[in-house]
Amino acid sequence: MFERFGEFGDAAGINETAVNLRREGDIESLKVLAAENGIDADVLEAFVEGDLLYLCDDMTAAIGKIEVESQKVDCAEIMEDWVEYIKAQCFEHPEVAKAVRKKGKSLEGCIAALLTWGFKHQHPVDTKIMKAAGVSAGKCTLGIPGMGTAKKIITEYYLGGAR
Repeated sequence: MFERFGEFGDAAGINETAVNLRREGDIESLKVLAAENGIDADVLEAFVEGDLLYLCDDMTAAIGKIEVESQKVDCAEIMEDWVEYIKAQCFEHPEVAKAVRKKGKSLEGCIAALLTWGFKHQHPVDTKIMKAAGVSAGKCTLGIPGMGTAKKIITEYYLGGAR
């Protein structure tokens, strides 16, 4: 995922590397840096042309990391929604955007936290609902956090419980 440049812990590290590469005229390496960090090609082009002083801010660095990570983690249905919730938390809370970039924090780890909550908070499904769904099992439970709970879990995962 971060094969060439490694995982950056913040936008400042990405920007420092990008500015140095631009100064050296190493556009090919800049393209790799942008791709590894999920930076949009149009933003990269504007940076290369000198229209932007920096390649990213905390928000774009966080969203870029999530985008890159989501390509490596097989997410479907509710997990895709959780990825969008993570992005929403980045937009709503700048401290979450900064925390997403921290080394050791990952999309995989955040989804694991959401799944852990789900397994610990399973509730029995009403027999009327089971019958309507054609479920003949004697017991059925479900544990998926709602949007509010998911956003709380996401924030706690990335910020380490501090808010």
